[in-house]
Amino acid sequence: MSGSSASSAVLAYIPSPPQGVWYVGPLALRAYALFIIVGIVVAIVWGDRRWVARGGTKGTVLDVAVWAVPFGLLGGRLYHVATDWSTYFGPGGDPVRALKVWEGGLGIWGAVLLGGVGAWIACRRRGIPLPAFGDAVGPPILLAQAIGRIGNYFNQELYGRHTTVPWGLEIYERVNDSGRIDQLTGVSTGVVEKIVHPTFLYELLWSLAVVALLVVVDRRFSIGHGRLFALYVAGYCAGRFWVELMRDDYATHIAGIRINSFTSAIVFVLAVLYFVLATKGREDPASLRSDDDRFDDDRSAAGDRSEGEDRSGDELSDGDDAAEVPSGDNAAPGTDAQSTSNKE
Repeated sequence: MSGSSASSAVLAYIPSPPQGVWYVGPLALRAYALFIIVGIVVAIVWGDRRWVARGGTKGTVLDVAVWAVPFGLLGGRLYHVATDWSTYFGPGGDPVRALKVWEGGLGIWGAVLLGGVGAWIACRRRGIPLPAFGDAVGPPILLAQAIGRIGNYFNQELYGRHTTVPWGLEIYERVNDSGRIDQLTGVSTGVVEKIVHPTFLYELLWSLAVVALLVVVDRRFSIGHGRLFALYVAGYCAGRFWVELMRDDYATHIAGIRINSFTSAIVFVLAVLYFVLATKGREDPASLRSDDDRFDDDRSAAGDRSEGEDRSGDELSDGDDAAEVPSGDNAAPGTDAQSTSNKE
C-alpha cells in the first residue's frame, strides 16, 4: 500500500522538457529566446490597444518599443552579470560568456530600469507623458515576464530547493553529442537528478494574478499618472521576494540574504511611496497625443479655415457682381424710355 502511494506521488511530479535547444543545420532554435520574443510581441500588441483606449495614437507602443526593448535587454543582462560577477570574472570564470545572452540570465530589475530609460527617450521624442505610457504598458509587461518564465522551464533553471510535494519539478541530467554533461544545450538522458520546487512556475502564476488585479483596478478606479505602473512594480516585487526565499541555486548574498531579495524589498518600498504620493486621477486623453498628431491636427484645422475663407470670399464676390448697375447697350428698357423723354 505504501509502495503504491509512493508510486502515485512520483507520477505526480512535473517532468522537465528533454531539451531546450533544437538545431536546424547550423541554426540553434532556443526555447528561452522564443518565449522572450513571444512575450515582447504580446506586450506590444496588448499595450498598444490599452494606449489607444486611453486616448493615445495607434502604433505608439511599437515606436517606443524600438527604443525600450534594446535598452531593456542590455539592462537585464548588465544586472545579471553584475549580481553574478564571479561566474564570469571570478576564478575559473569565462568573461566571454557574459555576452552570451541566449544562454539565459536577464535580471528584470535592470531590464525595467534601462528599458524605462529607452521608453523615456522615445516618449520625449514623441511628446507624450512617460507616466501615462507606463500605466498602459504595465500589465502587458508583466504578462510578457510570465511568458518568459516558460523559457526558464526549458532551460531547467530558476528552480527552488529539494521537495517532496506532488507538484515538484524533475531536473534531468542532460548531455551533449559528445556525451558530456550539458544542462543548457544538451538532451535529457532520462536520469532524474533531483526533485525541486518549480519556483519559475510560482512566479509565473503570481504574475498572472497580479496582471488580472491590475486590469480590474484600472477599470474600476481609472488610475493614471504612473500609479498603475507603480502597482505593477510593487505587486511583482512582493511575489519575487518570497519566491527568492525558496531558491537555493547560486546567487550573490549580502549578510546571508540573496541580493534579489534586497532589491525586491527596496524597489517595493519605492513603488508604494510613488503610488501614495503621485497625482491622483487620470490624464486628459488629449495630452496623450504625440506632437506629430497635434501638428497634423493644427495643419488640418488651418486648412479647413483657409477653405472656409475662400468660400466666403467667393460668395461676397458673387454678391458684388449682382449689385452692379447695368449701362450702355445692356441698360434696362425703362432707362432708355426715360432718356428719350428727356430729349424730347
